[in-house]
Amino acid sequence: MNFARVTERFFSLAAWSAALLTSTILVLFLYLGLPLLENGGLETILSAPWQPEQGLYGIRSMLETTLLLALTSLVISVPVSLGCAFLITTLAPVRLRRILLVITRYMSGIPTVVYGFVALFVLVPMMRTVGDGGSGLSILTVALVLGLLVAPTMIIFFTAAMQRVPAGFLLAADALGASPVQKLLYIIVPQAWPGLLSGILLGLGRALGDTMISLMLAGNAVAEPESILDSARTLTAHIGLVMATDVDSMQFKSIFVCGIVLYVMTTILVLLLRFLDTKKIV
Repeated sequence: MNFARVTERFFSLAAWSAALLTSTILVLFLYLGLPLLENGGLETILSAPWQPEQGLYGIRSMLETTLLLALTSLVISVPVSLGCAFLITTLAPVRLRRILLVITRYMSGIPTVVYGFVALFVLVPMMRTVGDGGSGLSILTVALVLGLLVAPTMIIFFTAAMQRVPAGFLLAADALGASPVQKLLYIIVPQAWPGLLSGILLGLGRALGDTMISLMLAGNAVAEPESILDSARTLTAHIGLVMATDVDSMQFKSIFVCGIVLYVMTTILVLLLRFLDTKKIV
């Protein structure tokens, strides 16, 4: 048996092992969350409020907060990320492009808790002023920090997608006298948009799955938020907060239902990326 065949089998085994492990996690979630699912049903859990004292263990407000927070952070982060990617690939001087790219890669490696810790002492007092004396712990506070957190990932993907545009297209645009902005708008973006979409979806996935930022800055109120200045609790923060409760309680079982919901949302994002890849879009 040659080395190539051994290598192929090794990686095949690794791929199947990863798939089996992922499936096992889902089965484990279903098994451990089954008592709560049997007690109220998935539809009830997804639609009811969180009122354990009344026997209601719904995660509706947490699900709504998770989706609202992720989308709000993207609204903040995508324009900033696109602007930075435009500078790195086209608009900035060569030396500045390198500096910006180094800073972006460095930011992507900063631990999440550092962002949250700094925001707790810098951003939260500012948000108290915006919120007319509130706690400053709100969806908007988290969205601002989370937008900063996911931006480096998106910038790196956006930059890579733009740099893959065939050089011949750019040379042709230069020969026609196109300005850098014209090359960006009429050549680079139309050619690189599949990679831009991929970066946005990956940024959305990271925003949905973040725990530390929302746990530290959202206020963790279980009521449904009426505005982005209200405190709220995400699915991931709920998992972190309820982990310390009695393992036999229904409150504890709810974290596995949250895990199932997050698992399904992540799976949808991955399948969407794979679907786009089969269609030669990404």
